[in-house]
Amino acid sequence: MEESDLLKITGKRIQQIRISKGYSQVDLAGKILGVFDTTNVSRIESGRTNPTLNTLHRIAEALEVSLSELLNIEECETDV
Repeated sequence: MEESDLLKITGKRIQQIRISKGYSQVDLAGKILGVFDTTNVSRIESGRTNPTLNTLHRIAEALEVSLSELLNIEECETDV
């Protein structure tokens, strides 16, 4: 798997969890600890940026899921 595919799949997984929780990108950005812009959420979900482990941990906390659940890309349905 290429890095770009992994980023897209991870972003899609984050998007799926966010939507299942009923959050918009604005809602999620507001729930993430520290300053976090909505455009960052958009770039991560679209696979255009490589989030740090710390960022992924903050997203998982905001979504109230474990980091392992967030990164469980086998659960992700995507067309990469």
